[in-house]
Amino acid sequence: MISVKQLALIFSKHGGVMTTAQLHDAKLYYADIQTLMQNETIEKIKRGYYRLVDETDYSEANMIHQLFPEAILCMDTALFYHKYSDRTPAAWHIAVDKNNRKTRYKLDYPAIKPYYWEEKLLHIGQSIIVIDDCEMTIYSKERTICDCLKYRNKMDREIFNKAIQGFIFDAGKDIPTLMKYAKILRVEKQAKELLGIWL
Repeated sequence: MISVKQLALIFSKHGGVMTTAQLHDAKLYYADIQTLMQNETIEKIKRGYYRLVDETDYSEANMIHQLFPEAILCMDTALFYHKYSDRTPAAWHIAVDKNNRKTRYKLDYPAIKPYYWEEKLLHIGQSIIVIDDCEMTIYSKERTICDCLKYRNKMDREIFNKAIQGFIFDAGKDIPTLMKYAKILRVEKQAKELLGIWL
């Protein structure tokens, strides 16, 4: 059987997460995978995806990127990375295509909260951010605030209020872009009501 050190090296080449097919390519087949799981050397994080147990070298960001390369960081996660919230989200909030299979996003670890969007609205206002040396797609500040307006009633009131204040006092905010997105996402009225004084 392969050593833990060799296994760690193989997993490191795949960002800490490997699919069944990738394990097969590394000459680890069904019986090997079962043994490694019984020995608690690796664990299944969702159907067809595995990670090393207690492997601290790989960040959750890297795992999210490996598992869901199409995902866009949004809502509480985007607020946190835009510094509009100082509360670390309990789960990774990600925007995905509503036509994707919902079962794809059911996993034990890392915790995620998917938001399903139509294809035509999904890619509005996205940009790139580097988290733990990993390039990830994230919604811009303006798109994130529009999403907050859309999901206002489902958000923690304190997080919502802090996000709006953060945007208002952000010297780098782009009001015309915010209003453009607000119109497309049908929250223009809410944006004018809430941000009217600063528009």
